[in-house]
Amino acid sequence: MNQIDVSSKIAVKQGVSLKPSQGYLEETVPPLTPFTAMEEASRCLLCLDAPCSTACPAGTDPGSFIRAIRFRNFKGAAEIIRKNNILGGVCARVCPFEKTCEGACVKTGIDKPIQIGRLQRFATDYEKATGFQVLEPVKPEKDKVAMIGSGPASLAAAAAMALEGYAVTVFEKREKPGGVLAYGIVPARLPLYVTEEEIDYVRQLGVEFVCSTEVGKDITLDDLRKQGFKAFLVGTGMQRPIRLDVPGNELEGVTTAMEYLSRARNAQGAVSPGSHVVVIGCGDVAMDCAITARLLKADKVTVLYRRTREEAPANRAEISYCESLGINFLFTFTPEEFIGEKGKVAAVKGAGTRDASFVQLQADTVVYAIGHRPENLSALLPGVAMDDKYYILSKGDGRTSVDDIFTAGDIDLNTNKTVVDAVAAGKAAAVSMQAYLEGKEKGGQK
Repeated sequence: MNQIDVSSKIAVKQGVSLKPSQGYLEETVPPLTPFTAMEEASRCLLCLDAPCSTACPAGTDPGSFIRAIRFRNFKGAAEIIRKNNILGGVCARVCPFEKTCEGACVKTGIDKPIQIGRLQRFATDYEKATGFQVLEPVKPEKDKVAMIGSGPASLAAAAAMALEGYAVTVFEKREKPGGVLAYGIVPARLPLYVTEEEIDYVRQLGVEFVCSTEVGKDITLDDLRKQGFKAFLVGTGMQRPIRLDVPGNELEGVTTAMEYLSRARNAQGAVSPGSHVVVIGCGDVAMDCAITARLLKADKVTVLYRRTREEAPANRAEISYCESLGINFLFTFTPEEFIGEKGKVAAVKGAGTRDASFVQLQADTVVYAIGHRPENLSALLPGVAMDDKYYILSKGDGRTSVDDIFTAGDIDLNTNKTVVDAVAAGKAAAVSMQAYLEGKEKGGQK
């Protein structure tokens, strides 16, 4: 297969042309071809200390895979990424590169950083398009371990444990695995097929997935211990959406980001987004909500944010993309009241946070996108130390106050709340789990 054939196959598989798409299910950013990928990689200064690699939380090693692409070793690039980051294709699309590897790129001070995210995406797409399998399953001859929740932290830990020969089972209360990857990101940024393929990769390593099963409700930890499970990782993320104490919260049409995004993803866009949509918040999740509404043909979409544009935590490129779609931004305003008609939201009354200004926006749909908190898992995890907001207090490497229980991802107070940080935390927790199990076998722990 020649390079042009591979490029065409990648483009066809992604369902996108080599220009930004406006479709809900179509990826916004176009893929690189082998030629443009090599051209971009050739801009790299091949730094000896590779600050981009140092800045990657998951240890994906951009310095090495960029070098491989530069010299046309596409398989080598895919191998570097996949061995270091089991969710390399996902992270290539949702990682905050401007704050990690691209932010550390030396080229930033000369002209502009290397497009590391797009190069990583090219390599993982090449891997899948050519059928190249980097990792092979290992016969599970060691202890049984369980992952509770199936988000990126659990997936990374599950893969790492499976590759070491452990028998891994992932328990997920929803009908399909993936957590935020499967339910909480707009397909224009993370296509459905990418998430499914990455999860299949983990499954092919011998990891078993048990869905529609909530640990603590359908089955307990003690039940699992009796079944022979020797260690557990809690990676349930933050399930409880934050809402403001605003009059009108109970009105029909007032919803949360996860509900809004998952409804659209589950229906593959075959839903009504609302006609006049107001999104509360200005993080990346809020941008996903606004983009979803606009790509599904909402007449007007407005993002309402209590701080300034400069203070917004969302990726700057995402904000610019939203503006290119005609999404409106109203900064330094917070909702004061949701006004209803016949039990349904009809307008949002906003108050200025920096002055005495007021604004009223027509709205038939209001989406809260101001963050989530963990559920109270104290009944499920007796003895596990938590703070007053139910974040699990780990020892920095996934260990908790109970020897056979580990944690990683958003629910861990010590983990940053991004996908790539969750992958890093999952890898670290897997190392701790292995140390615990190996020490127990040798009589080093009780």
